[in-house]
Amino acid sequence: MGDGKDGRRLRGLALFSGLHLTLAARLKAYLFTGILVTAPISITLYLAWLVVDGVDRLVDNLLPAAYRPDQLLPFTLPGLGLLLLLVFLILVGMVSAGMVGSLMVRLGEALVGRMPVLRGIYTAVKQVFETVLAQKSDAFREVVLVEFPRKDAWSIAFVTGTTRGEVAQVLEGGDTMVNVFVPTTPNPTSGYLIFVPRTALKILRMSVEDGLKLVVSGGLVAPGDAAVASSPPRRQPPLAATGTLPGTVTIKPPEKTQ
Repeated sequence: MGDGKDGRRLRGLALFSGLHLTLAARLKAYLFTGILVTAPISITLYLAWLVVDGVDRLVDNLLPAAYRPDQLLPFTLPGLGLLLLLVFLILVGMVSAGMVGSLMVRLGEALVGRMPVLRGIYTAVKQVFETVLAQKSDAFREVVLVEFPRKDAWSIAFVTGTTRGEVAQVLEGGDTMVNVFVPTTPNPTSGYLIFVPRTALKILRMSVEDGLKLVVSGGLVAPGDAAVASSPPRRQPPLAATGTLPGTVTIKPPEKTQ
């Protein structure tokens, strides 16, 4: 009798332990699923809120106290500062497109061009914005692999354009030289600018967005496998005789008719 009670007690403990482990595993899986679902959208909304709130604060500080939105409206309207900034930029673009606006822009540039320090800063910033915002610009439209920082070590990089000016004259050769920006991980806003022949690059099919994801995530988030334009398609290994791989569909050959 004692042995029977002990056996039932052990079986009960084993069953309880199994249920406990199963419940803990399910709760853990649910927790990770909840994090994966809520974390991306929460971080995105938080960053968007930071941008909107920052622009609202900037516009609020630039406006006179009597014309601030919180003084004219009985309630706070998030995003109103951003809307006012967009309207202001559109109006500036409309005025600059006219004859009088173009004349004022040229006069302002001539005035800034007489200032030794501000002249260099203004020229550099203007060239960057003209290159990035130009409709026909090829800046940051190609994701490539470049052999950097040493031989047999490849880095994700972005082609920012064809090398021009004095650098192109010094590096003049048979191959076309291009400007390549090699970002750092996980902060892609810093990196290295190198000049290499286009033939030394491996062009990738992935978009710039996918390339940035790969850099920011440190390789954790990768696009599709067939990313290199010159890479041949991979052959699938034969299935084992004991079964098929998970997620695959087995197609049976047609049966022979008698």
